[in-house]
Amino acid sequence: MNPVALLTPTYGRDLELCTLLCESVDRHVKSFSKHYLLVPDCDLSLFSHFESERRIVLPSSKFLPKWLRPLPRIIQRKRRQYWWSFRTMPVSGWHVQQYLKIAATTSLPHHRYCILDSDIVFFRDFDLSRFEYPNAIPLLNMRDEVTSDQFRHSRWVETSHELLGLPTPPLPASDFIGHIMFWDKETTQAMAARIEAVTNLHWVEALSQTREFSEYMLYGYFVENDAGFSARHTRTPRTQCVSYWDDPKLSRDELNQLLRRAGKDDVAFSVASFSGTPVETIRAAVEENATVQTDRTAAIEPAGLAALC
Repeated sequence: MNPVALLTPTYGRDLELCTLLCESVDRHVKSFSKHYLLVPDCDLSLFSHFESERRIVLPSSKFLPKWLRPLPRIIQRKRRQYWWSFRTMPVSGWHVQQYLKIAATTSLPHHRYCILDSDIVFFRDFDLSRFEYPNAIPLLNMRDEVTSDQFRHSRWVETSHELLGLPTPPLPASDFIGHIMFWDKETTQAMAARIEAVTNLHWVEALSQTREFSEYMLYGYFVENDAGFSARHTRTPRTQCVSYWDDPKLSRDELNQLLRRAGKDDVAFSVASFSGTPVETIRAAVEENATVQTDRTAAIEPAGLAALC
């Protein structure tokens, strides 16, 4: 048995969102080994109460190189914390969370990982047993989704290929960014080793110097260009998560509409934290959805019992 482990990089500003995530994981996610919360050292006390038999809170310093250190909290820009070193320009917490996904996957004692950002909430049961090693795991690949008018995504396509020593493909190109993402340990280790071989730098230093990159793009393009690791994955055009990536915050009614659009295989939803949608609104929608599901089940069961009589 090799149960999948869950990874969630998070920080103090996402504490309430992370609370919702953990509650929903405990309620709906089955057949996982451990749920790791990876947090800045200065935020450890905020997350310590999440510790349990199946959930472990770990400091980011456990996974980052010693030469990369957090700047004091008073030195912030747009309320973002930064890390500094003598080797590169300062990097933001957004960069560091990407490093943590790679570093934790390569160093923690599990074969497979399911990566969950803080803003994900499960509303249906999700059994991870079918993704255990050595079974194939999903690789999100949205073909021809990255176009020339998507500056950031097209740049990430370019830097991924530069870091991996691959020729950059023409646009449109594949997009590998989504929610409820699965990574394989040996694949991730090989990806990091490839970056180091191409750049002659530690992979964290290479990414810090590049700055404009996406961890999911790196993983996706590495897998697609390696036949051996590619065989461990099955392509899927979408994940089982309804996603809201836009800026305007959602009202309770709008969030309920989003949930009503969920397909029968969807198990979670994600409202980007930068949208500013209040956690109270998200919690209310989750509770309302649970009530609707219970009512539907109650309405179906008498009919089913009648059919058996």
